[in-house]
Formats: sequence, C-alpha cells, structure tokens
Amino acid sequence: MDEEHGVDGHVVNGERNSNKATASSSHSPVEMKNETSAKKGSQDLEKGKEEEEAVNTVPYYKLFSFADSCDILLMVVGLIASVLNGLSLPLMTLLIGDLTDAFGQNANTDNTLRVVSKVALKFVILGIGAGIASFFQVACWMITGERQASRIRNLYLKTILRQDVAFFDKETNTGEVVGRMSGDTVLIQDAMGEKVGKFIQLFATFIGGFVIAFIKGWLLTLVMLASIPPLAISGALMSIAVTKMASRGQAAYSQAAIVVEQTIGSIRTVASFTGEKDAITRYEKSLHKAYKSGVNEGLATGLGLGSVSLLVLCSYSLAIWFGAKMIIDKGYTGGDVLNIIIAVLTGSMSLGQASPCLGAFAAGQAAAYKMFETIKRKPEIDSFDTNGRIIDDIRGDIELRDVCFSYPARPDEQIFNGFSLSMPSGTTSALVGQSGSGKSTVISLIERFYDPQAGEVLIDGINLKEYKLRWIREKIGLVSQEPVLFASTIKENIAYGKAGATIEEIRAASELANAAKFIDKLPQGLDTLVGEHGTQLSGGQKQRIAIARAILKNPRILLLDEATSALDAESEHVVQEALDRIMVDRTTVIVAHRLTTVRNADMIAVIHRGKIVEKG
Repeated sequence: MDEEHGVDGHVVNGERNSNKATASSSHSPVEMKNETSAKKGSQDLEKGKEEEEAVNTVPYYKLFSFADSCDILLMVVGLIASVLNGLSLPLMTLLIGDLTDAFGQNANTDNTLRVVSKVALKFVILGIGAGIASFFQVACWMITGERQASRIRNLYLKTILRQDVAFFDKETNTGEVVGRMSGDTVLIQDAMGEKVGKFIQLFATFIGGFVIAFIKGWLLTLVMLASIPPLAISGALMSIAVTKMASRGQAAYSQAAIVVEQTIGSIRTVASFTGEKDAITRYEKSLHKAYKSGVNEGLATGLGLGSVSLLVLCSYSLAIWFGAKMIIDKGYTGGDVLNIIIAVLTGSMSLGQASPCLGAFAAGQAAAYKMFETIKRKPEIDSFDTNGRIIDDIRGDIELRDVCFSYPARPDEQIFNGFSLSMPSGTTSALVGQSGSGKSTVISLIERFYDPQAGEVLIDGINLKEYKLRWIREKIGLVSQEPVLFASTIKENIAYGKAGATIEEIRAASELANAAKFIDKLPQGLDTLVGEHGTQLSGGQKQRIAIARAILKNPRILLLDEATSALDAESEHVVQEALDRIMVDRTTVIVAHRLTTVRNADMIAVIHRGKIVEKG
C-alpha cells in the first residue's frame, strides 16, 4: 500500500519535474517573475495557515469534558478548599490590625498582654486551618488533573488507532502524535489541575481582601482602588502576549519533534547519505522559531511583572500618605490603616499573581484544540465499528467491479477509472506492470485501507463495506515488500498475527514460512530481539518472519505485495519456497515484477495506467 501510494506520486511527479527541467531553459523573464510571485504567494498562504492554527483554542469548560463523577467530587472539594485557603490571607490582615492596635497601647499593662496572647492564638488557629485547606486544595486538583489527562491520552491514542489510512496520509504523522501525547497533554493537565486551585485561591484572596478593606474603612479603600485598573490592564496585556507566544512556541516545538523522530527512526539512511548536518539545520530552524517565541514571551512576562511591582509600591506610598490624613481627620486607628493597606495590596497582588495561571489556561486551551479535534473525528473506515456482517467463513472470491479511485492525498490524480478484475476462490492471481500503474492500489482496496469513490470491491459477492471490518481483516493476510517488525522478540512479532496464539501455533507458522531453521540457530531462538525495525536480521529473515506472522491467522485471502522484490537470489528462493507452501487452498493475490514469482500463477493480469491491458 505504502509503496504504491508513494510510487504513483513519484512517477507522475518525476515526469512533471523532468518536464519542468526541460522547460526551465526557455523561461522568459515574465514567466520567471510569475513563478517567483507564485512562490511568494504560497509562502504567505502557508504563513497565514500557521498563524491561524496558532490561535485556535477550545472553550475553557470543554477541557473538563472527560471528567467522571469522582473527578467532579474532587473538583468540588478542591474548590471549597481553594476558597478557604484564599480567605486566610485577608483574615490575617484583621489580626495584624488588632496586633498593631495592641502594641500601640501601653506595653506594661496586663490587658495588652492578654490581647496580644489572644491574637497570637488566633494566628495559630488560622495557620492550622490554612494548612488543612492547602493540603486538600493541591491534592484534589492535582489528582483530578492527572486522572483527566490520563483519560485524554488514552482516548487520543485510541482515536488515532481507529482512524483510516487516509487520515495518516493527509493530517498527521508519528512525530506529531508523540509530541501531542507527551507535550500537549502536560499543558492540558496544567490548565485543569493545580493551576485551577491556585487561581481560585488568588481570586478568593482578591475578593476577601477588598470586602474586609471596605468594612474597615471605605474612604481609604476607594482611594487605593485607583491602583486596580493599571494593575489589571498590565496583567491582561501580559497574558495576551504570553498566550500568543506560547501557541507559536508549541507549533515550532512540534515541528522540531517531527524532525528528530524521522531522523532517529531512519538513522542508518541519514548516516549513509551524511544527512546529519541537514537534520541539525532543519532542527535548529524549528528551534529558532521556538527560541524567538520564548524570548518574546520572557520579555512580555518581565515587562508585565515589572509594571505590577512598580504599581504596587506606588500604591503603598499613596496609602501611607492618605492613611495619615484619615487618622487625623476621621479617627482611624493605626491598626485600621495598616489593615486596609495590607488587605487592598494583598488582594491587588493576588490579582497580578493570577496572570501566570491565565497563561497556563490559554496554553492548555490551545494545546487541546488539535487533540480534541482528533478525538471528535469519526473516520469513514472505522476499524472499531461493531456493525457489519459476520458469516461462518468466506470462500475467497474477489471481484473489483467498475472501480473509480484516487488517493485522498491526491484527489486530482485518478488511479482507476472503471477498473474491473475477478479473482476466483482458491486461485493465485498475479498483477504485473510498471511502477505507478496501480498494482499495490488493488491490494489497498482489498484490505479496505481505502474505499473506492465509485464501483464496488466484492468478496464472495458481498460488498466489502457490508462486512464487519475487524472480522474481514482477520480473514486476510498481507505480506509487504518491506516487512515491518517491532522492536521486540521474534516470538512476539509472529504472535502479533493472532491474538492468544500458542507457542505450538507460532512454531508451526515459522516452519511453514521456512523460518524455523534460522531461528533455531540463534542463541535465544524465538526469544531473540530483532532490534529497531528488525535491523538485527537480514532481509530474507525479516520477510520470513513477516510471512509466518501472516500465516499464523490462517487467512482465506493472502496478499503478497512484491514480497520478494527486495531480496537477493538465494533469499528469494527460500522465501518463494515458503510462499509456494502457504498459497495452497487460498485465494492469493501477488504483486510482482519478477518472472520467478508469477510463473506458477493461475492468472496473470498486466496493469498499465489503471487499466488491464492483458490477462491470461
């Protein structure tokens, strides 16, 4: 499938590129200018798309879409604890006022000592209450944040795995998925975990501080309120700037992660072509964008916090001067003035401290957008769909009837237009033709990686869409040109073909695939690790393990997509022998270039540009 998908595009694009190369020598200055402006236009469009994606967010309440009843209980307890913890600071200002008035009296009197002792006891009680409230605040919000983030990770992976192949062709890749699961979920967890409790605590401090200040002396409080609008404006501007920079930084780091994943995953290819410098250059380019965003974010944060500090200290100056006038003119006590000043400034500073929390909420909303969009996406071909027909067994008659098809990633490039082919049960059909003719596309349609835009793919006379997808795929075995092995043992790689396979079944499959001899010679036998992508094994050995994996589920239909084309003559002979043994009493479809692979086929069809030109 991947080979065909890539080959179709490469051949056509290769022809176009050669045409361009030929024509470039005859370009006029006008054409050159048009080409340059077209490139500039496409770059501007790409930049616009990046900026548009950077500001996409979900409504904040939707972050909690995956909370269950236990999470709701934890959030309610955390909310109450956060409010109580937030009110502890404004209450403390009352005690400081009482203490100031007590110290202002004659320190030698017994009455002063009793007052101070009572205030000290109240401090201890308030401290115990604040300690308990803090514990429940942090514990409840962190636990519920972890639970919900874990649920989002699981749902995201499950959704990714249920998507159709077209989704991976057009919308995502491995690096992006890994980046979102490791990075974006942390930001989402931050936005609905501990930072929520912290924000509620600070907001409660803000409200409590001003309520107490108005009760104690509304005139002085009104004067001090003049400092609130500048504080709020500086905090809001800082939050907006930080949010924008954080979104751009996330996008840049996502691109950098893709570069790393692709480079490390193909390290042998990179090393062989000395592509290390190119990979480093591309990585540094992505990091430079993230660096610029980080620097701008730091400048915005520094400027915002500097402005807050300046405004707070200026407010202190104003309050002390006006407080002295209130003591003389309105009969305020020193304790009242100190109480009001500390209460107002505590409330104001808590509002300023809430800005980073708002930044975390915004970053979480931006990170959640793409993940939640993916989680909501319903694939056209859903491997988790429980609907569909299940029959006792299939005979294996395959028919493609008037199929029209083009790949979703290249909708303008028609692969098939009215393609028809019949492959009877129990026979071996070979598809031959030049690269890009549509051979592997037939394999992809039978596996139902894609659905045709028109026409039908039939198995036993029933449209493939009518079958339950997981069930029909269990009846089909696929061996690709480049076998994909997982970084685990040989036994686990073969067992991947069938859930709950016994060791006897695995050994029998390896015998059929001509793999038992080389496996037995290995020091650890079936428990030998194959390495990343099977790099510890030769091409022929990897292919035989892939054949054993396909044959383990005893499929009625066997699809061989150029299974021997990448092997040398000796390995091909061994693998071909294995294929000949397993093709008996199955409907087999072979895509091949070599005569040795197709000479025993019951039917050979020659495909050229999506049409059958010969058959016999």
